Amino acid sequence: MTDIKMTAFEIISYAGDAKSSAYEALEAAKQNDHAGYEAKMEEAENKINEAHKVQYAMLQEEAAGQMHAEFSIIVVHAQDHLMTTMATIDLIKELSELYFLRHA
Repeated sequence: MTDIKMTAFEIISYAGDAKSSAYEALEAAKQNDHAGYEAKMEEAENKINEAHKVQYAMLQEEAAGQMHAEFSIIVVHAQDHLMTTMATIDLIKELSELYFLRHA
């Protein structure tokens, strides 16, 4: 497997972990568990930041001419997974605020 595909799978893995943690944070918010929400959302943020670091490094390498990224459905999927997870995390933050307001 090429390095770029391995990098894509790394992004997918981090993003998948981030999405799982974000949904666990949402479940905690539904239960009015502020501490559980904060812990899981911190996990989600840490994982998505790791995915973003991997993506950024890949972009830097290509921009510097150190790598030429071939078209790959796996790379497209990784990018898609990263961006949808980032949007999911943002939406879960907003929804969680509503759950916490409901319990206030």
